[in-house]
Amino acid sequence: MNRVVHPIEQESFRRLRSRLDTSHFPPLTRAVVERVIHSAADLEYASDLVMDEGTLEKAHAALHAGAPVVVDVEMVAAGITRRDTVCRLKDAGAGPGLTRSAHAVRLAYEQVGPGALWVIGCAPTALEELLTLDASPALVIGLPVGFVGAAESKAALRESGLPAVSNVSEKGGSAVAAAALNALLYTPLSHSPSHSASHSEEKQ
Repeated sequence: MNRVVHPIEQESFRRLRSRLDTSHFPPLTRAVVERVIHSAADLEYASDLVMDEGTLEKAHAALHAGAPVVVDVEMVAAGITRRDTVCRLKDAGAGPGLTRSAHAVRLAYEQVGPGALWVIGCAPTALEELLTLDASPALVIGLPVGFVGAAESKAALRESGLPAVSNVSEKGGSAVAAAALNALLYTPLSHSPSHSASHSEEKQ
């Protein structure tokens, strides 16, 4: 079922593109960059986000094949309206050396196993905990926000070598994390690898 785009959203993206040239990005990268910027009205994300088109293609295929989507907080889940998500924060509890968010990640992994897409937009400790697990994720969207641990946890994600979308700065949040996932969700499967390949050929 095709998604119906509201005229206000169409105009918002038109204005975004009039202020920022995103045409040089490959298709899925461009989709993520634009939707994240749209969600935050922050053009700086164009240079702050870190991702790889090949990684996005694999994650996009996994997502459209039905891979589970895990979120760290309900605010992220609320932003992902076209897909059921797993959030175990209500079932989690803090303990010695373990935050509630970190415990929720453990519970979610026990539920979904390997191959899920993880969307973390709030708690750096959730991202840190995920990196300790052998989760074999299809993708980690690691965009937690904050002055304590956020930038460091995202740097650790990039250093881990896991397939990821992250950003360098301390900013982030539930809305932008959900937007990054939605960018992949809203892009039809038929619009991904072949379009990306043709884009690469054009640049050679």
